[in-house]
Amino acid sequence: MVSRYWIGVVSQSHVQRGVAGGFAQLCHGKAAPLKRMKVDDGLIYYSPKTDMSDGLPLQQFTAIGRVVGEAAYEFAMSESFVPFRRDIAYLPAQPTAIQPLLPHLSFIKDIKHWGYPFRTGHFEICRDDFLCIAAAMCAHWEE
Repeated sequence: MVSRYWIGVVSQSHVQRGVAGGFAQLCHGKAAPLKRMKVDDGLIYYSPKTDMSDGLPLQQFTAIGRVVGEAAYEFAMSESFVPFRRDIAYLPAQPTAIQPLLPHLSFIKDIKHWGYPFRTGHFEICRDDFLCIAAAMCAHWEE
């Protein structure tokens, strides 16, 4: 089966929680983005800010991993917030700024408006773009 490659847009503080817990949580806990991903797909997190609410601008790729869980599942974070999660095996990686990579990423159609694709919170990218980002993050991705 051919792997697919994804970007998830999440604040750095939330990425750190996911890496520590071995899970992905996207788009405010929605199930749909997680259900699009399959086992062995690659996920790279892009963090526009350090924290969701009052965070400082960051604009970095902050984590990379492989989908290992068979399905999305609900996780009760509180009585009123039960988001969906997906198990991820994260790789050792160095956060890296997006700016130097912009000319090399095919999903960036207009460098002046480079942030446009990230507005959806989760989107598919091609293998070459994934490998470019992985290399910049010093992550050892094996297919």
